[in-house]
Amino acid sequence: MREGSKYQPLLEFLRGSNQNEVILTFGEIEALMNDSLPESAKDKRAWWSNRTKGALQASAWMEAGYRVEDVDLIEQRVTFCKPSSNYQVKRKGDTVLWNGALIKALRRHMGMTQAEFAEKLGVYQQTVSQWEKGAYEPTRATSKYLTLVAQQAGFKAINGD
Repeated sequence: MREGSKYQPLLEFLRGSNQNEVILTFGEIEALMNDSLPESAKDKRAWWSNRTKGALQASAWMEAGYRVEDVDLIEQRVTFCKPSSNYQVKRKGDTVLWNGALIKALRRHMGMTQAEFAEKLGVYQQTVSQWEKGAYEPTRATSKYLTLVAQQAGFKAINGD
């Protein structure tokens, strides 16, 4: 995030928090920023999405290590959560057995939507969605590829770091 952004105070506030979950009202966020949120923040859930491109506001919470987990437009409050860094990684021999939580964590680590992640892996977005929901698990060959992608992305969870 560039210095002087109106969302810089939100970044600094979240960075200074030692909580895994922070709930702020829109008014509290505006007070931190000493500025108003745009109208779209107050009536469009998409404004609060955890996207990595074209959203200065998302940069604020994501650079601070948080993700938006819930937005209540009626109560005008947002829940920021730090993603867990402790994952149960199971292996069969030298192959990581990828489960939904681990796949979602890798995708988020890479800052990708399900569609972007699917494109990188050469699968359909619905496949990624079903993996993340636990409907089914990747094949052994796909698991090996996921492990390679994770290593290239610096995803430490699979190495036990």
